[in-house]
Amino acid sequence: MQSVNLSRMLKALYEIEAQEGKRVTLLGIGPMSLPVIRASFELAKEKDFPIMFIASRNQVDAKELGGGYVCNWDQKGFYRAIEEIAREVDFNGLYYTCRDHGGPWQRDNERAMALDEKAAMDLGKQSYLVDLISGFDLLHIDPTKDPHEKGIVPMEKVISRTVELIQYVEDERNKLQLPEIGYEVGTEETNGGLTTIESYEAFIRMLADELQARALPLPNFIVGQTGTLTRLVENVGHFNASIAESLSATARKYGVGLKEHNADYLSDRILLEHPILGITAANVAPEFGVVETRAYLELAALEEKQCQSGKLKKGSNVSATLRREAVTCERWRKWMVGELATVAIDTVLSDEKLTGFITEICGHYTFDMPEVKQEIQCMFRNLEDLGMRPQYYVKDCLKRSLDRYVSCLNLEGLTSALLQKL
Repeated sequence: MQSVNLSRMLKALYEIEAQEGKRVTLLGIGPMSLPVIRASFELAKEKDFPIMFIASRNQVDAKELGGGYVCNWDQKGFYRAIEEIAREVDFNGLYYTCRDHGGPWQRDNERAMALDEKAAMDLGKQSYLVDLISGFDLLHIDPTKDPHEKGIVPMEKVISRTVELIQYVEDERNKLQLPEIGYEVGTEETNGGLTTIESYEAFIRMLADELQARALPLPNFIVGQTGTLTRLVENVGHFNASIAESLSATARKYGVGLKEHNADYLSDRILLEHPILGITAANVAPEFGVVETRAYLELAALEEKQCQSGKLKKGSNVSATLRREAVTCERWRKWMVGELATVAIDTVLSDEKLTGFITEICGHYTFDMPEVKQEIQCMFRNLEDLGMRPQYYVKDCLKRSLDRYVSCLNLEGLTSALLQKL
């Protein structure tokens, strides 16, 4: 495993772009499960590209703040699991552990409780401190999900909070004598206010002035709204290539990179254009959870068929368990639009088609629930008894999904090129 500071890696990337004309868009991968992480490492080893794992606070957080739904990981457990899988697959490339949407009100329960600003900021700082101590390479500073604001959070308030949070992290980092880390700021949400090129540049300019006045580092990435929006199992936004190119050029004027969120489900044509437009990095997360859920459901259907044919005496209960837990966890509400966001659980469970749809969207939230894990393992054993290798099928489904992004974003061979510059 190579260890290269994220800022140094990006500097080498920009040199390759300037000197060799090679254009790429880095991929931020949502660590939805252990199979996603393993598939990412195996594909990165095969295709020679750097990985950024981007974990939200709902996915991975300190135990005292509620932990995370992915493997019940806190930051240390997440970091250790990534290291362990990298060793298991003998990965010798570049990878980065990143906080996605860190800061106040970024946990669902913090917004639901409508915590006051000081309480929310204190919890955000507490989470960042554990990120820092645990070895994270990049922190996304995002103080824009304010339940007390109606509409757009004022830019001055976003900048003030952003500077306060970076100042806190840098003070703690220096106090603990820890290595330099990278920062990402801004949000793709419309309440973050960065919805036009003018507001995007004003934000960068004002933020840069405030940071430089305090001798604080500039961020590596500024998130910009390119028109993408992930809902259900599709990208319902309207990607705007012209705006994306302008945002990228604006960010580069200030020495930072444009980061795009919600790149899930974009067409190959749109993804292929990303490097040309200068988009430095793009995040994909929910799609990989959907891919893994669908893989389990396909295996469950296969298992059921073998039971009906008499080749298996008794099957697992994967499909029913996944469906029930996906609906009752209620995390699907954030992905729904219109009346579906408020429909009662009993109503959903009585609608087989709607239940199946919700299961695809939110099955990944249930993977670490004891009963779901138990049923999946039972199904795996049953299929293994028939000579199948179900774990490999799940992993290969994920690798195929990941590989589409690696190909379109022109990432293959990038790690070797970067290491030559470093």
